[in-house]
Amino acid sequence: MSTTASASPARAGSAPPTSPTRSAAKPLPLGSKAKGPPRLIGLAGPSGAGKTTLARALQTHLPGPTTVLSLDSYYRDLADLSLAERARVNFDAPEAMDHQRLAADLRQLVAGHRVEIPVYDFTSHTRQTNQQSLTPTDFLIVEGLFALYWPDINALYHLRLFVTAADALCLERRLARDRVERGRSPASIRDQYQEQVRPMYHRYIQPTSRYADLILDGSTSTEEQIAVVLTAL
Repeated sequence: MSTTASASPARAGSAPPTSPTRSAAKPLPLGSKAKGPPRLIGLAGPSGAGKTTLARALQTHLPGPTTVLSLDSYYRDLADLSLAERARVNFDAPEAMDHQRLAADLRQLVAGHRVEIPVYDFTSHTRQTNQQSLTPTDFLIVEGLFALYWPDINALYHLRLFVTAADALCLERRLARDRVERGRSPASIRDQYQEQVRPMYHRYIQPTSRYADLILDGSTSTEEQIAVVLTAL
């Protein structure tokens, strides 16, 4: 089910850069043709809200070949920092992302060109030497914490989505993910969640919900969320 929610007032100096108004990014009807492939869908929200799950499910429900591009691939390469310095980096702030590389790759995809996507190692916080080729498809879902943060990227979307969920549910999901996928201890996950993840969500990410065309309830079933998205298209 969809929800109606407005962004909380951002702290001074912490609001996302001004983005186009919602009317400037009006979704295209399914019968319309985009100016160039692919049609981009931005999907943002807090860690653990279910962004990745929804994005993968939409791949099989959108009316055309669909690719998911995770912003996790675009964390900055910290190979030039010591291990101690890497541990102090705030990965829940937009400065941790390679915004310029992301914007350049998306522009190439919109123009119909194949791009090479970075492969990020969350254990060492460095980019691997190999890259992943990504070819434009009819739809491209750009999902991640900061998917709606930057104005130049917001301007590329045909539809903007923001998925949210209760804090306890987000933490539960993050614990399950990071223990398995990133080899972290429960204590370290909880500490980071309280010290960085939630504060940075309220400072940087939640305010970007104002740019969303749809705000989805991540505690509902994926099927319900998909139905809302398809109706909006």
